[in-house]
Amino acid sequence: MEREVIAALLVVGLLVGCGVGSAYARARRGWADYRTARNTVPGARRAAFGLIRAVTTKVGVIALLLVGAVAYAAGSGDDRAGPAPGPSATPTATHGARAGR
Repeated sequence: MEREVIAALLVVGLLVGCGVGSAYARARRGWADYRTARNTVPGARRAAFGLIRAVTTKVGVIALLLVGAVAYAAGSGDDRAGPAPGPSATPTATHGARAGR
């Protein structure tokens, strides 16, 4: 009878140990996955902001080029005034010409 009790306690201990051990292993794997994900988030966040910054810069440069092209196209019509006129070459009276009069 003593052997049966020891065998029963051994079986119960084995079942409880397997359940607790598998739960512990699952918890350790979950904790390791959590730490890995937690450590990769800042790097992923930095990478995402870097990509957003690069795209924003490219879009800004393209927008500036488009605005410049539109401004150039709007100002390059034929109805635009030509160059400003220079001073005319009109003869002016000099002191020598007046003295002879």
